[in-house]
Amino acid sequence: MTYGLIAGNGQFPFLVLDGAKAQGVDLSVVAIKEETDPRLAELAENFAWVGIGQLGKMISFFKKNGVTKVIMAGQVKHVQIFSGAMPDVRMVKMLWRLPRRNTDALIGGVADELAKEGIELIDSTYFIKDKLAPAGVLTRRKPSDEELANVEYGLFVANEIARLDLGQTIVVRGRACVAVEAMEGTDETILRAGKLAKGKLTVVKVAKPDQDMRFDVPVVGVPTIENMITAGAACLSITSEKTLIFDREEMIKLADRHNISIIGSPETISAPMS
Repeated sequence: MTYGLIAGNGQFPFLVLDGAKAQGVDLSVVAIKEETDPRLAELAENFAWVGIGQLGKMISFFKKNGVTKVIMAGQVKHVQIFSGAMPDVRMVKMLWRLPRRNTDALIGGVADELAKEGIELIDSTYFIKDKLAPAGVLTRRKPSDEELANVEYGLFVANEIARLDLGQTIVVRGRACVAVEAMEGTDETILRAGKLAKGKLTVVKVAKPDQDMRFDVPVVGVPTIENMITAGAACLSITSEKTLIFDREEMIKLADRHNISIIGSPETISAPMS
């Protein structure tokens, strides 16, 4: 069986490559020119660059290398679809068929095109299950009662926006929404919240209800905590078993130094108490 990787930005693709190599698997890698760190090219024997809309070129590369299963790892910013990039014919036809162009629809469309060629898009955490967040408190400090109330409220609201595929993150203070993620991403949402209501902020990042682990899996890491420090946020809730933690030890040490609490929360929650 031959595996491939569609690499977006950030650390995720590097970790997948490392995880695969640790299991004796070499990946054929397609990297997105507008997003992927160029250093990734040094780590894969079979490697190709494609533009954001070059779906046909990507599929041809995988077929040439006998790839039958593909992992998608690393963000491709949603705003790229408005960047003026020129899609190829296959991408244009796919976009034309989509009833909407949110994240689920776009990546689902790519998955369908891969499947037509006998290539299966699989769980993006396939080689790195050990990096999924456990349940419970991860840091020295437990959330306060006030923070737990914010988490309870935040989980209810964040699950609603995730269900609508609007974003994965909200920032809460006093059981009120300060900022809601859209296309800008989690880091910018946290920083925006800090400008609006610095101090005593709780960040709630969730997986979608019935999260499709093939794509758009929530990710946190050291930059998440760094932005929380800047914004004056003191508590982070993430969905246990559905959120990837990068550089876990370093991230938790940084949180502990700044008295930030991190908790792995359940996937779903009922409406908050009044």
